[in-house]
Amino acid sequence: AVLPTLTQKAIEFVKRQAADAKAGKPFFLYLPLASPHTPIHPKGEWLGKSGLNPYADFVMQQDAAIGQLLDTLERNGLTDNTLVIFTSDNGCSPQAKFDELLAKGHNPSYVFRGHKADIYEGGHRVPFLVRWPGQVKAGSKTEQLTCLIDVTATVAEIVGAKLPPNAAEDSISFLPTLLGQSGKPARTTLVSHSINGSFAIRDGSWKLALCPGSGGWSNPRPGMKDDDLPPSQLFDLSTDIGETANLQEKHPETVSRLTKLLEKYVADGRSTPGEPQKNAVAIKIRKDNR
Repeated sequence: AVLPTLTQKAIEFVKRQAADAKAGKPFFLYLPLASPHTPIHPKGEWLGKSGLNPYADFVMQQDAAIGQLLDTLERNGLTDNTLVIFTSDNGCSPQAKFDELLAKGHNPSYVFRGHKADIYEGGHRVPFLVRWPGQVKAGSKTEQLTCLIDVTATVAEIVGAKLPPNAAEDSISFLPTLLGQSGKPARTTLVSHSINGSFAIRDGSWKLALCPGSGGWSNPRPGMKDDDLPPSQLFDLSTDIGETANLQEKHPETVSRLTKLLEKYVADGRSTPGEPQKNAVAIKIRKDNR
């Protein structure tokens, strides 16, 4: 089984590093668990554990695996000096069988619209948990906008590394936020896209999606008849986190401003200050098929 094997390998790695780590030699462990991706196969005691469905059982089994790893850090005296980040790469997949979960009162997308592959928040909002005793206050929370790419600049700042101009061009360190330091948010804008390459850009509470529908797997999907849908979607997430009211007709100036900002990011090859970079591929901010 993949999950138990990866977990055990990670535990063994930490044990091997323990002595050197306590002597001042740091270690790095990247553990990209395949769970709860398909195939969804909770094992043994976990089958039926959630009372919801096999996907939820599998999530519980994965959580327990992370618990084993944290216990290993504790038993080896490494907890206090180890930064642990737990997160995910995208929203929940329909493979979780939403109908089964919803029938039992659980919405894996919470209050957000859409799911994995979509341009909507349900496709992009993910858990992001950090444990760093003595540095990050336990139980603290933040509403600051953050992207997974920001881990690169954050870790680089922690270890004192300087990133070259062509590395992680969109990464912004959120170390001050982790440390509870006051000040303005490090990130105010964020670019994302759906599985078919449709773009969205956020600036504060405004979010502009340059497509008429989901750009992904939920309705209205790409290729469906969308002649009656506007080509763009503008949402105010401060009042409409569920992305239900398209405000593009009421705020054309915001649509124009955010479109131009995205065009600038593409032209610069980056969304942060610094030396312009070449994009890896030619980029069109709007799909030909809308």
